[in-house]
Amino acid sequence: MKIAVTSQGATLESKMDPRFGRAAYIMIVDSETMAFEVFDNSENANALKGAGIKTSVLISENGAKVLLTGYCGPNAFKTLHTGGLKVVNDVNGSVKEAVLAFNDGIFTYSEGPNKDGHW
Repeated sequence: MKIAVTSQGATLESKMDPRFGRAAYIMIVDSETMAFEVFDNSENANALKGAGIKTSVLISENGAKVLLTGYCGPNAFKTLHTGGLKVVNDVNGSVKEAVLAFNDGIFTYSEGPNKDGHW
């Protein structure tokens, strides 16, 4: 399964970025093989508004079915949910640790956002 993970760097050993829409990188990791693609998210991270929605589209268009992140706001969560993606909030550590923990069934899917929206 393809899993999107917010990241501060471009390797599996990189620390997760706690932000979703404004994360430095989005990594799409195959949970079975650990093969991954890295997406520089700077354009979305620097957007005046709509960063979470734009990043949601990025991960959806690249086949992810699950998002592992620290914080996800209401607009992004709604966009992800509408697109059929499941979200796991409050995740930290390295990208690799997060994917392995997901594979081990450590996480539960979030029922809603865990961050207020930006006004």
